[in-house]
Amino acid sequence: MAKLPEPPASLRVAAQKTTLGRGSRWWRIYSAGGRYPTAWNGFRFFGPTTCRFDHHDPPAATQAKGILYAADDPVTCLAEVFQATRLIDRWANDPWLVGFELGRNVEALDLTGAWPTRAGASMAICSGPRPRARRWSRAIHAAYPEVEGLLYASAMHANRASIALYERAQSAMPAAPVFHRALADAALLGRLDAAARTLGYRLV
Repeated sequence: MAKLPEPPASLRVAAQKTTLGRGSRWWRIYSAGGRYPTAWNGFRFFGPTTCRFDHHDPPAATQAKGILYAADDPVTCLAEVFQATRLIDRWANDPWLVGFELGRNVEALDLTGAWPTRAGASMAICSGPRPRARRWSRAIHAAYPEVEGLLYASAMHANRASIALYERAQSAMPAAPVFHRALADAALLGRLDAAARTLGYRLV
């Protein structure tokens, strides 16, 4: 198994960037209720949490660094968001599925190719220990001020394309989404049932 070393004191390897094009469509699931409700386009400025690429400085607190996670299809979002319990709960914390199209090009560091190995990491950055992946994200954010986020492969759903957008990408968010429904909406039930069967998750 590939190991994931700690990031170096300073990253000197040229960034392997990819452009997330204006108009490209991405999906996310967010909680509109519960203890920490957010908006469909809301970046999270509290962290780091247990999420893989939080680049916030410890200890966990509200700070200037923000992050937003998304994927290129809704099933990947379901796989990622509900991975801890493998139960798609349509009600707890009022989860919503949103699809949006980027309002401008976004420059992301490509973690799906050779860059992790060249930089001294490995592809385990997308699937290995999360605390170490967060330290890599902090190092990347500090070393490449032009990088607005990370493109990575989902470890929970067939290596599908996923992104972690840094606060630098906030201006790329559109004024309105192209799709926006609560998971509790009956219109989504058939699709959610199919996704749960694909993933081997349960559905409430």
